[in-house]
Amino acid sequence: MIGYNIRSSGFTNALLYRIEEIFMAQRIATEYVNASLQLTAEEMAGFVRFFEDQHVKLQVRVLDNGNHEMVLEDDAGREEVRLTFERQQDQFVSLLSCRIMHPKLTNAMRKAVAAFRGDAVVNRIYPNYTMTYHYVQGNVRKIVEHKNNEARVIFEFKDTIGQLEAAFRVMDIENEIKIAQGAIDQLLDLRNQCSDREQIAIIDRRLATYTKQLFMLEA
Repeated sequence: MIGYNIRSSGFTNALLYRIEEIFMAQRIATEYVNASLQLTAEEMAGFVRFFEDQHVKLQVRVLDNGNHEMVLEDDAGREEVRLTFERQQDQFVSLLSCRIMHPKLTNAMRKAVAAFRGDAVVNRIYPNYTMTYHYVQGNVRKIVEHKNNEARVIFEFKDTIGQLEAAFRVMDIENEIKIAQGAIDQLLDLRNQCSDREQIAIIDRRLATYTKQLFMLEA
């Protein structure tokens, strides 16, 4: 990853994961910082099946209060990850912070965060640098390289369509503000020239309407 700048809105998770696999061989450890998963009962069953399909040893214990405790263990029994899912109404919520060193369990956790739309900050630690991945709803939104006490953004998701829509909304509001301001100016000029009380009252009502509209647009 060193030396590459892959900042792009079209950069896919599949390609990011392929790059991740290439560099896994030299990785020292992976740290999950405040990772969170929110699953329905159906998704919880799928979560269990997912790790079975990854050939990761899994122990599940359902507590009296409905919480689920899970222990994930690599096939050689060298390390384990403990997850507690708290039952919150119709969802199971888990917060996780851990450090993983062996590739099989590391790969399984990475795939699980993506498949089950998790949020996480993940530090992938290499001998001379650390890559920090920011996941939102299972998608990589940002990657930052930390080396020699410096941070450099390697990849950042850009919501181009969302940004354009926001820009158009701003333009629409700015146009409406100009129209309202023009109408107020014209009404004020008309009021200064008018001597009829009934007409002045009508102008004042229109002024009040445009002024209120202007306040709302500028809020």
